[in-house]
Amino acid sequence: MSGDYARRVPPRALPVAMAAVVGVLYAIGSLLGWGGRAFIAWAEVGAAGAAAVSLLLSARRPDGIPADGAPDALSGGLWRASWRWYGIAAASWFLGALGSALSDGHARSALSLSVPDLFYLFALVALVVGLVAPIRLPRDTGVWLRYAADTYVCACALFVLGWVAVFGTLYHRSGESPSAFLLELLYPLIDIVFICGALPFVLGAARGGRRLAWMGYGALTAIAVADIVTTFVRLDGGDQAGDPSDILRLAGLLLLLLAPWTGPAAEPDLPVDDVPEGEAAPEERCGRMIGPGLAPAAVAAAAGLFIAGHSVTGENGLEPGISIAAGSAALVLIARLAGLLRENDALRRAVVTGEEHFRALSESINDAVLICDMDATVQYASAGALRTYRYTPDELLGRPLSELIHPEDLPRVQDVFTEFLDDDPSGARPGGLQDALRVSFRVRAADGTWLPTESTISRYSGTDGAPARLLVTTRDLSEQAALQRQVAHLTFHDGLTGLPNRSYFEERVREVLSRHPSGGGVAVVFVDLDGFTAVNDSDGHAAGDQVLAQAARRLRANVQADDTVARWGGDEFAVLVQLPPDDRETRATVELAGRLLRVLSADPYQVGDKHIVLTASVGIAFAGDEEGAESAGGAPVTARRLRRTAADLMRNGDLAMARAKELGGGRVEVYAPHMHADVVRRLELGSDLQRALAEEQFAVEFQPVVDLATSRVTGVEALLRWWRGSEAVPPEEFIGPAEESGLMVPLGGWVLREACREVARWRRDSWAVGLSVNFTARQIAAPRFVESVAAALEETGLPPHALTLEVREEVLVEDAGQNVERLVELRDLGVRLAIDDFGTGYASLAYLGQLPVDIIKIDPSFVAGLGSDETLTLLTRTIVRLGSDLGLTVVAEGIERPEQLELLREMGCPRGQGFLVARPMAAERVESLVRTNLEGRALSGDVPLPLPG
Repeated sequence: MSGDYARRVPPRALPVAMAAVVGVLYAIGSLLGWGGRAFIAWAEVGAAGAAAVSLLLSARRPDGIPADGAPDALSGGLWRASWRWYGIAAASWFLGALGSALSDGHARSALSLSVPDLFYLFALVALVVGLVAPIRLPRDTGVWLRYAADTYVCACALFVLGWVAVFGTLYHRSGESPSAFLLELLYPLIDIVFICGALPFVLGAARGGRRLAWMGYGALTAIAVADIVTTFVRLDGGDQAGDPSDILRLAGLLLLLLAPWTGPAAEPDLPVDDVPEGEAAPEERCGRMIGPGLAPAAVAAAAGLFIAGHSVTGENGLEPGISIAAGSAALVLIARLAGLLRENDALRRAVVTGEEHFRALSESINDAVLICDMDATVQYASAGALRTYRYTPDELLGRPLSELIHPEDLPRVQDVFTEFLDDDPSGARPGGLQDALRVSFRVRAADGTWLPTESTISRYSGTDGAPARLLVTTRDLSEQAALQRQVAHLTFHDGLTGLPNRSYFEERVREVLSRHPSGGGVAVVFVDLDGFTAVNDSDGHAAGDQVLAQAARRLRANVQADDTVARWGGDEFAVLVQLPPDDRETRATVELAGRLLRVLSADPYQVGDKHIVLTASVGIAFAGDEEGAESAGGAPVTARRLRRTAADLMRNGDLAMARAKELGGGRVEVYAPHMHADVVRRLELGSDLQRALAEEQFAVEFQPVVDLATSRVTGVEALLRWWRGSEAVPPEEFIGPAEESGLMVPLGGWVLREACREVARWRRDSWAVGLSVNFTARQIAAPRFVESVAAALEETGLPPHALTLEVREEVLVEDAGQNVERLVELRDLGVRLAIDDFGTGYASLAYLGQLPVDIIKIDPSFVAGLGSDETLTLLTRTIVRLGSDLGLTVVAEGIERPEQLELLREMGCPRGQGFLVARPMAAERVESLVRTNLEGRALSGDVPLPLPG
């Protein structure tokens, strides 16, 4: 046979075909009478030999797998032992059949036992051992006693049935002695014992090996039936040549032949970790001995009925042997029933003990344990249930659970409960629990309070065969719910003031706006405590915390119950106001803001034995003022748009508050759209300033300062200009952002170096002119300020006495220690100091003698009133005279009209600057002006020239 053909033919086809051929030939030979007993004997020899070869070869395979490669369900080759013993049985039968064939058809009889008969008996024993081999045998003696009793009862019952039905009549006709006739029945008796004894091992065969076990048991049964038929034919005096028992023996041998080739039942290979609970791992998967159950009792009952009927209708009655067999079997059966009763009593006691343990466990745990019927009516309640919900047993037992569940939770609980019961309407398995349902709901306690709970519901069966019930285990979640509420409170509230925090306020604003899509009647008020940082710096953060707590109480006491007061962060608070959307909405909100301002500012804050007075800056923003509110119109309010609207509203309130703080604090400001535009512009300017500094978009212009008596240019003031492309950005727009962003320090350094370089060049050209440069407080406070000024003078070659630093009054008054100290260091180098915009109220006149000042510059607001305002004129005259008395040089700023110039000359003001004198100009124009000034002086001597401009 070629390899391709071998792959096409299934390996199992060969033994099946052989068995079929043998069976067909035997049937044809029997029908045609080929060879008589010799043909039958040799056919039996061939079948036994084929079965022996097939079984023994399969048992010797190293993997215990048939030739077709089918997987063996029993890892470790447990059934190879069965095949080996089956093969030994077939080989022994082969030897017995061969001996019978060679002795010319020796008839099997217990009266004349021969060598072939011994082989036949050994074959039966080996076959039974093959059935027992894959079974894990019990070690309990009681199990073996019950096994022996069941086997004896079953064998006696079958013997009695056979005797009454068949062999009793033959015994009376044979005339043989009882002992001789019993020997004639030796083979049937042995077969019956083997059949009854092997049944428990076949019933307990492991999964996957049951087919093989039943095939071996079928072979044993066929041989036993054949022996009974043979014995009957021989005792009845029939012709053994036509004995049909040979076909049964051949069928048994053919079953043994096919046993290793049918293979075990297909079963998926499971990894060890995936073996179902209660099953052994594959390498440990063995069968177990199972009692025949009701089979012995049923056979015994049938035998009893048959004997009773035959005794009534028969002629001979019961023989003594039958009485002995039946009586002994009855006694054994009674003993067996007594054992079963004891086992049943032990099981009942175990179940009762389990019930007691269950009750003890349910009484000892804090969870509430209830047992209900399938209609959810309480039948048992543990002590934990009575203790948790404060019910008495009479109040709880017999009460439906639906009366204890919160009405809002009841429909949901009923739905999931009905679905749970519909999944398996048959109820629970006896004595156990099935899949559990977990559900949360609120339960009413005896005092009427509703407690949050989590319950687990399982089907449960009792000990006495009662119908399925429900086991309900309920855990009280009150402490957990309280903890969750506490965590939520801490998450959305400020720990210091007890007010809602920023996250809560933002969520609250979105919630309110979702109910008012148009924004009508909704506003936010932002509050900031002015000067609070000084409290922390001077008295410590503990004092600041006390101030914040008092401010929070004042705010909470002065708003409506529906309004929300929150701590926004630091010393800022926010109030969400809800008012009817009418004409009085704006007025009522502004009045509320004014009231909050008064309560925060009027009374001092008590911190220990100190009283701290603070003011507040208040900003108001109304919903609907944010950008895009009008364009949105009646569009649906999406979550994204809602978040943007709420964020814009809170941003606008914060901007209004910042505007109030910018204007000095202690006031209320209402948001206007330009505030946001100003902030955006300042941010854009801050970004553009960085780029402008890198791209050198800045320039320095100079405004001349002249001697008012001679019109001679005595100095110039350096002014910073920004040209963004061809557009000039006003200084008042970018100086503030530059100061806030910190760019003023490098920008001021650049202005100083450029101005010093230009003026030093003019001085080298024999023009003795001075330079004035403005400095802010941040520049003076910058690290190495004094060193940077000295380095600029040394780099450009400008003498220190030619440089004048101009500072505003607040620079010398606020933080006077550090600022004045640095200015004194510069003054020691020869640099001069001027107070810019003098007279705005920061510096007391008494300080002028103490401050290191050389020049005072009168604020333009005083000069603007000369000739039209007597008070300003008098103040200007006083400043000029004071400066002269203190030896200070006075410079008037903002000269724009001729009458102002004449009055200043009359007052004796030595110097001035302004648009009437000269506008700020580039260095080239200043140089031309100076050259013209010098030429004029050379031609006219000491005669004053007309002022330029």
